[in-house]
Amino acid sequence: MGSPLDSSQFRRLLDNRLFEVSEESKRNMELQSMIPKLYRTITSKRPWEEFLSLGSIPDIPAFGGQLTTLSITGGYTTKIEAKAFAAQIVSQRQLIDDEQYGVLDDFASGLVESAYRVREKYGCRLFANATSVAFDFMESEEGVSLASNSHTTKHPGVSLTTGFDNLGVSSLSKTSVAATRILMRKFKSSIGERFAMSDNFALIVPDDLADAAEEINMTPKSLDTAEGNVNRQYQRYTVIPYLRLSEYTTTSWGMVNMDRMKKDLIWFERMKPETKRNVDWKTYAFQQAVYTRFACGFKDWRWMFWNAA
Repeated sequence: MGSPLDSSQFRRLLDNRLFEVSEESKRNMELQSMIPKLYRTITSKRPWEEFLSLGSIPDIPAFGGQLTTLSITGGYTTKIEAKAFAAQIVSQRQLIDDEQYGVLDDFASGLVESAYRVREKYGCRLFANATSVAFDFMESEEGVSLASNSHTTKHPGVSLTTGFDNLGVSSLSKTSVAATRILMRKFKSSIGERFAMSDNFALIVPDDLADAAEEINMTPKSLDTAEGNVNRQYQRYTVIPYLRLSEYTTTSWGMVNMDRMKKDLIWFERMKPETKRNVDWKTYAFQQAVYTRFACGFKDWRWMFWNAA
């Protein structure tokens, strides 16, 4: 818990001989927001939202003179609950009166910047912690991590041998990228059936792997060979460098299907950052605060394959 800002902490701000006082937050630009690019944003007035997917209708059998009754199995439920985040800056009135440069009058923009930075960090954590079941905002009935080789289904009799694994350990290379795409195209539904997946794929990589990913994606010919062969992966993907991901890993990477991701990866916008100002009538301290409430999570895992290299 921080203490109120007072004159003893900022004596130089009481000195009018300084040529200039600048705020670091106004010199350093924040990283680009990745939430709109990756997540589908939903708004709600409820504290949490729940999602349920129903299984597909299984194959109809040959008709033998009497109709066969088919059953549909319910899928897993996912609950995403918004959490609140808030903080304040408190300045003693004498400091506000006496400082010479006007830099303490308005912390609102800095507090909002801080709030949006925290949101971006949690958005990145979902990818960085793709192999963990310690979800920040979610409860998953399936009970396994986003990226796992242990995905299950409620539909009886479905083999989980193939099509239910979206976790690997391959380093980024032209071979592993090509193999990962094929593995994603072989994902199976909850009833164990292949399904159509668009060819709208993207590579999500830490900044450390961005050049290597671009080389795989943008080299027309002779990728690592002398034969002049055509690179079949030329411009096949969108490369998304995720700068914050580098805080967690410099080697892990993922492939996503953009169309499915924008349906199944959810940003729950409960309350955008809002600021308040107030004067404490007991101490006359100047209070500036920010409050926000949000969550993020996923409905289904079939939009991603993660390589924890």
